[in-house]
Amino acid sequence: MYFTISMAAFAVVAFLTLRDIRIFRRTRLESYRKGAMKGMAAMFLVLLGVVFVQVNPELGMMLVLIGMFINKKGQREDVFGEAKTADRFLGKTKN
Repeated sequence: MYFTISMAAFAVVAFLTLRDIRIFRRTRLESYRKGAMKGMAAMFLVLLGVVFVQVNPELGMMLVLIGMFINKKGQREDVFGEAKTADRFLGKTKN
């Protein structure tokens, strides 16, 4: 059960990081570059937690939790405009 939860957390962090990278490549906004860098650090920590959850579930889930906190993004510029939810989910920008 812990392994499934930690893998779901990794999938979420990876998706959001890849979306930030995609938005940064299109817009060149600094806040999305910083978000992508924080996301890569969080992905590493969550993946490390996925590995550790096999041996020690408490330590592994703690690493996953810390990685999720690192993944917290700050204030961002509006790059979506009046985009629908699906477009925001996929990272499409108005530029």
